[in-house]
Amino acid sequence: MLAAASLLHLLQLSSPSLPIGAYSYSQGLESAIEKGMVKTEADARPWITDQLQHVVAHFEAPILWRLLHAFAARDRQAVLDWTERFIAARDTAEFRAETIQMGYSLGKLVADLNISDAGLLACLQQLPEVPLPTALACAAVALDVPAEAALLGMLFSWAENQVLVCVKSVPLGQVAGQRLLLSMRPELEAAAVTAQTLADTELSNWSPGLSLLSMQHEVQYSRLYRS
Repeated sequence: MLAAASLLHLLQLSSPSLPIGAYSYSQGLESAIEKGMVKTEADARPWITDQLQHVVAHFEAPILWRLLHAFAARDRQAVLDWTERFIAARDTAEFRAETIQMGYSLGKLVADLNISDAGLLACLQQLPEVPLPTALACAAVALDVPAEAALLGMLFSWAENQVLVCVKSVPLGQVAGQRLLLSMRPELEAAAVTAQTLADTELSNWSPGLSLLSMQHEVQYSRLYRS
C-alpha cells in the first residue's frame, strides 16, 4: 500500500493546480478542434486514447520510467542521455518550448525542496535544459513517490489536461468531461504497462499528423493555448 506521505506527494505532483502551466497547452488538440476533427465527446475519446497509446505510452512515459530509475540510482549519465533524447524528439517549436517551460517551472519547485542528497542534485544540475519528464522524475524520487505511482500520476495528469481542453474548447460539459476521463482508466493502466515493458529500441513518437497540427497551431489565427 502506498504510504500516506508518498500518496500526498503524488497527489501534489499530479494536481492541475501545480504551478507549471500545464493548463495553457493543448498539445495539438486545439488545432484538431479548430479543423473540426474533434467536435463531440464521441470524437474526443478516440483522439485522446490514440495519442495516449501511440505517442505517450510509446515514448514520453517510457522515458519518464527510465528517468525515474536513473535518478533513483543516481546515474548521472543515464539522466543526461534520456534527457537529451527526449528534447531531441520534440519535433516542433511549440512542443519543445512546452516541455522546457514546464520543466523549468517544476525544477524551481525541486530546488525549493532543499534536497540534501548530493547525488540527486548532481544529476539535475548537470543539465543545460530540463524538460518536464526529467524534472518530474527528480521530484518524485526526492519525495519518495514510488516509480509505478509516479508513472500513473503522469499519465493521469496528461489525460486530465486533454479532457479539460475539450471541456473548454469543444465545448463539452463538466459531467461529460468527467465521464470521458473515468472511461479511460483501462487505457491509462495499459499505457503504464507498455511504458514499463518496452525495450529501448521499441521507443517511438512517430506521429506526423500530430506534428503537422502542432506546426499549424503555431500560425493559427485565434487560439487559447500555447501549443
